[in-house]
Amino acid sequence: MKGLLARLKIDGFILAILITVLVATLVPAKGPAVRWVDDLVTVAIALLFFLYGARIHPREALAGLAHWRLHLTILAFTFVLFPLVGEAIRFLPSAVFDKSLYAGVLFLCVVPSTVQSSIAFTSIAGGNVPGAIVSASASNLLGVFVTPLLVFALMSSSGEVSFHGSAVVDLLLQLLLPFVVGQLARPWVGDWITRHGGALKYVDRSSIVLVVYSAFSAGVREGIWHTVSWLSILELVILAVVLVSLMLWLTLFVAHRLGFDRGDSIAIQFCGTKKSLATGLPMAAVLFAGQPVGLIVLPLMVFHQVQLMMCAWIAGRYARELPAHIEQNPV
Repeated sequence: MKGLLARLKIDGFILAILITVLVATLVPAKGPAVRWVDDLVTVAIALLFFLYGARIHPREALAGLAHWRLHLTILAFTFVLFPLVGEAIRFLPSAVFDKSLYAGVLFLCVVPSTVQSSIAFTSIAGGNVPGAIVSASASNLLGVFVTPLLVFALMSSSGEVSFHGSAVVDLLLQLLLPFVVGQLARPWVGDWITRHGGALKYVDRSSIVLVVYSAFSAGVREGIWHTVSWLSILELVILAVVLVSLMLWLTLFVAHRLGFDRGDSIAIQFCGTKKSLATGLPMAAVLFAGQPVGLIVLPLMVFHQVQLMMCAWIAGRYARELPAHIEQNPV
């Protein structure tokens, strides 16, 4: 099965998420099952952020500060320019973009960058892999704190979503507390988690799949597919393609204007354009509890798949150019 997916270039994780959306649409959690699923999601999210905390060594985000211009540029794209673009999308006419999906678009613009795919594409393209590791790790480390602050600042003040005091408590108990406990537990569990990383990734992915099932079950109960038409989804895909294209061009343009070399420019391009589905979905489940979470995470899910396909193509193009680049610039 894995070989078939590889030949077809289908991400198994994305396929699992799409199947989960279909299952939630056909067989959503109802009645007493809703409470069981919600409790499981609470435990799964806490476990997920405990593992994040246990994996990310604070020194990984601080060790590369000697190259502070690279990391600051990437973080600026992730947490400053992306949110500004998200705010600008607000002014698109309704004929171009379904406004019921805007809260989700704004949310995807404030989540942190991916780690694995950012590093993988940087490596394939022959970019600065150590710089990508530090920047992507720093993005996720800071995102645990910065993303909720941006959500509260941009989305509650604009009236896109409403927040209650309980959301802050849930945020502390389900995201920050497990993350901090994971950081504190690193000396005892860090090596074990590293040795079993291959198996534990299924814990991560299972947790996210469970979050997706819960979110879209709630969406079905609230009539999400009666709210969003297939035309709106097509508009969302087009918007995602335009947004990824814009950020890919902008990151490379800024990197060149700031005088970064080829390796650093590639790291900036791939780390500065990504948005993490793995971090964003659990955050959404906590931050938007009691609200149409399925509608809010839909743009992030679409954007994530679009960014993977477009960045894979660009990384392959860079890789094909690499031998000529090495010949022209021997080490």
